[in-house]
Amino acid sequence: MKTLFPEKFNHQYQQHCKHLKLMGLRPKTIDAYSHAIRRIGAYFDFCLDDLTQDQLLDYFYNLINRLSWSSVKRDLYGLKFFYTHVLKKTWSDITVIKPPKTTRIPDIVTVDEAQRLFRATEKISYRVFFFTLYSLGLRLGEALSLEVGDIDAVRMRVHIRNAKGNKDRFVPLPKVTLQVLRRFWALHRHPTLLFPNRKHGLKKAYLATSPMDRGGIQTTMKAVVDALGLKKRSLATL
Repeated sequence: MKTLFPEKFNHQYQQHCKHLKLMGLRPKTIDAYSHAIRRIGAYFDFCLDDLTQDQLLDYFYNLINRLSWSSVKRDLYGLKFFYTHVLKKTWSDITVIKPPKTTRIPDIVTVDEAQRLFRATEKISYRVFFFTLYSLGLRLGEALSLEVGDIDAVRMRVHIRNAKGNKDRFVPLPKVTLQVLRRFWALHRHPTLLFPNRKHGLKKAYLATSPMDRGGIQTTMKAVVDALGLKKRSLATL
């Protein structure tokens, strides 16, 4: 396979990617840490073996002036993983100054705002998805990954798999949510997925091989939020 990387860095990068997979990290984390090493590698002419603390401080100082702290953390943790598993070096020898912690109060979506959003969402797939997301208090990815077998109607709970930190958890299942999900499932009858993608339309959604499209959900949410004039960041940036 051809690559634009120098031979030594390419070998190190491939080792990095292999270790990421072998450690069982989530695909999103693997992508982030891989991208981090490509970016850091390009900055240092693909020579990462003997970086000094001053060089690292300069790099992260430059990065934090251009990107968000979340991007800085991805590069920081990606490089730490690279040092530990590929270079076999002790990360504790490297000190990077962190910005001061800030405490932000999250936007709270009121019951009235949520009900307005549900009513304004025309397509039933999105309406049921938004209702489930809100009533169960789930993250977008958690709701998308829900399967029929995760709904425990006997114990009235939902099994959330591979949540944040690769941990499973249970959340309470409100009776009204169970009723909504049952009616929705009766429309598509997919044997596994609770929210199958809309490629074949709802009536043939049982043919779907993947969940609903994340981008379509985010676009629809933003359109409804804008139409209603809601100012909640938590809704607009779902």
